Amino acid sequence: MAKHQIVFLFDVDNTLLDNDHVERDMRSHLAGFLSPQARDRYFQLLEELRVQLGYADYLGALERYRLEALCNPRVLRVSGWLVDYPFARRLYPHALDAVLHVRRWGPPVILSDGDAVFQPRKVERSGLWDTFEDRVLIYVHKEDMLADVERHYPADRYVMVDDKLRILAAIKKIWGKRVTTVFVKQGRHANEPGLLDRYPSADIHLDRIGNLLDFDRAAFAP
Repeated sequence: MAKHQIVFLFDVDNTLLDNDHVERDMRSHLAGFLSPQARDRYFQLLEELRVQLGYADYLGALERYRLEALCNPRVLRVSGWLVDYPFARRLYPHALDAVLHVRRWGPPVILSDGDAVFQPRKVERSGLWDTFEDRVLIYVHKEDMLADVERHYPADRYVMVDDKLRILAAIKKIWGKRVTTVFVKQGRHANEPGLLDRYPSADIHLDRIGNLLDFDRAAFAP
């Protein structure tokens, strides 16, 4: 496999796609289709799974809620709403432009956490799978899988674009000077109080993913 000079790695949720908006839509749908109590219980289960697994398992939380509501057949319709959600409408402005912008210098690759069903569906339905030309990697804890990333996409240098400073710090600790970390300050995880005090600063900070269009290759590989 040919070795690239530079590979651009992109997170999905709240980096390219407004996942907070997706969750708000889901809260509204569950409250109206089932009940406000069902909505609250579902998201309680979702947060419990997020802590256990390290990612949001939407279908897993629905399966757990179903076990508590076996006598309510309407629960079975929620999965259809989830898998058919119009994710392409939730891409951030200029997200695809940003991917195409850096593609001039090296292949862009999705590097995401998530389950084996809903996360790939989200990437496909949003149009990201086609934009990234099948270069999609989805793990449970991506910061622990960098050796596998290198096996699939060997490179002299990597650029990691993510909304989670914790992830960027972990990747920087492993790859060191071989990686340029780009912190996109979008979504709830990027705006937690005291976040910048808990983790080292990323190499580049962006207020929104579209700001990536303002950078040239030299900014990522000094």
